[in-house]
Amino acid sequence: MRRQHVDLEPRLGFRQIDPDRGHRTEPTVGGQVSDNASAGHSPSRILVTGGTSGIGRAVVQAFLDDGARVHVADIAGTPPEGATMTFTDVSDEGAVDELFDDVEQQLGGLEVLCNNVGIAGPTGPIEDLDVGDWDQTMAVNVRSMFLLCRRAVPLLQRLGGGSILNTSSTAGITGYPMRSAYAASKWAIVGLGATLAMELGELGIRVNTICPGSVGGERMDRVIAAEATATGVDADEIRAGYENQVSMRTFVDAEDIAAMAVFLASPAARFVNGQTISVDGGLETLRNTWRTNTSFG
Repeated sequence: MRRQHVDLEPRLGFRQIDPDRGHRTEPTVGGQVSDNASAGHSPSRILVTGGTSGIGRAVVQAFLDDGARVHVADIAGTPPEGATMTFTDVSDEGAVDELFDDVEQQLGGLEVLCNNVGIAGPTGPIEDLDVGDWDQTMAVNVRSMFLLCRRAVPLLQRLGGGSILNTSSTAGITGYPMRSAYAASKWAIVGLGATLAMELGELGIRVNTICPGSVGGERMDRVIAAEATATGVDADEIRAGYENQVSMRTFVDAEDIAAMAVFLASPAARFVNGQTISVDGGLETLRNTWRTNTSFG
């Protein structure tokens, strides 16, 4: 496994709770005030998977801008300036173990895990899908989160708590025709987040799930192209269909998702736990086409 470290001086910043707001009970773990992001300061040690492009890259940059030290795990690419990185496959157990060795070395601990990595998976009617493509989607999108969470929890607990942010999708809260592997994986992420929030809350570890809508960028361009190929519908028509799926009639930006991640990891969200939060412009449907009106009908 190749490791790339960008060793620039991190900008450490802490936001103290304003004492003028009056008395507030602080979160505790085992009767003691928790010394983590939920107890009065912004988190300074962050791990982001899939952090070299798209939403993940925006999340990394947002935490860097907030003064945190960020370590990125991705299979390729270059992280934003100021982050360190491990090139790795987070669906592989041994690779994840080595990743956490790097996290300990680079950050000296962990306050926030952002499980962001994910792939689009195959497009088409379920009877035409390849079993290998299905398995790969589940490995990258779901197995990786299990592997990361099981290793992150002891580190978070060591510091008295922290936050896990899992990236699902609006496809994890509604159906998504012709994208069954992706939708199944994203529903699994929602279930994992809700369960871990119950399991870990007493340890001072908050777990929340972010469900992005259609995010403009290269990945969405690839999704639209794949759907056009599978359905025979013009790509511009499919793009317009995605825009019309939401009340605000527009794609969202990766920076919108990143802003939600920084908020959920911050002291302002110290009692936000077990939530599935959409950032999508008001999703109404994920249906673009009908099988009886397309080339595979």
